[in-house]
Amino acid sequence: MAMVCLTDFEEYAKEHLSKATWDYYAAGADECCTRDDNLLAYKRIRLRPRILRDVSVSDTCTTVQGTEISFPVGIAPTAFHCLAWHEGEVATARATEAFNTCYITSTYSTCSVEEIVAAAPSGYRWFQLYVYRERKLSEQLVHRVEALGYKALVLTVDVPYTGKRRNDIRNQFRLPPHLKVKNFEGVFQETSVPEEYGIPANTLDPSISWKDIHWLQSITRLPIIIKGILTKEDAEVAVEHGVQGIIVSNHGGRQLDGGPASIDALAEIVETVAGRIEVYVDGGIRTGSDVLKALALGAKCVFIGRPAVWGLAYKGEEGVREVLQILNDEFRLSMALSGCRNVAEINRSLVQFSKL
Repeated sequence: MAMVCLTDFEEYAKEHLSKATWDYYAAGADECCTRDDNLLAYKRIRLRPRILRDVSVSDTCTTVQGTEISFPVGIAPTAFHCLAWHEGEVATARATEAFNTCYITSTYSTCSVEEIVAAAPSGYRWFQLYVYRERKLSEQLVHRVEALGYKALVLTVDVPYTGKRRNDIRNQFRLPPHLKVKNFEGVFQETSVPEEYGIPANTLDPSISWKDIHWLQSITRLPIIIKGILTKEDAEVAVEHGVQGIIVSNHGGRQLDGGPASIDALAEIVETVAGRIEVYVDGGIRTGSDVLKALALGAKCVFIGRPAVWGLAYKGEEGVREVLQILNDEFRLSMALSGCRNVAEINRSLVQFSKL
């Protein structure tokens, strides 16, 4: 079967992954309202195409944190890629390296940061970090990825506690015995503490606060990007704390149910930040026109989570490359049909919110 759009990959993954694995990737928190609204919100945004603009030549290149990438779509941090494909994050890393775009590696990877770098040595990578009760765990990871040539830290700030994902509870989701959270191999001793997503429960630190940004800045020279901001108020505080970027994100609707779709939160954050730092967005991107809408609302780049996993489930590295190629082709076509020759020509006048 020809894979024509990202939905084709989703259907393939749903059919071929185990129920527990599919449910884990698909899960939203509680009633999944925010997860579902991430997609619906894009459908409420209408494009205002300009015509007769000579779009015979187009360029999708952009930069993030000063580095050029082939188009404004990167891979968001998602956990446990080996559940979808035996090579896991190594395959994801090779695909993004081949496509010359940004891969945000998850702390909860089933391949180690060293294995990922060895597989795709010239890939452009950021590292997604949590703050743990035992700060040394976070600090050791920071020093490892800095030494390995990761180019930024992405601090996830919306998980003081894990959201309630009903199907994971029903399925009693656990990593199969042959898989591990490889970045923590040998760190946690055998314990009677129940496991939560591959590591002992209560390892995350719910006391995380803005002062931890200063702590992180004191132990690394890498740019710090905060992932999980949904309000203009927090965006302003982030800028004041000297971070280098914000990913507008609701964690794929997996944390607080009832919050805004990430694309709906984007505009107020872009307006508040006013160009002082870069703003990105994830959650709900399924087509090239979704990418165009996000850029028109001020995102410098978007990141995809679940679609990358669906690509892995379909055909590993090749599947992720196909997902990226389809998004790239659709984005280029949507740009041209809207009268834009390059990303610099995409602006707020390109979109309106539907009255429905």
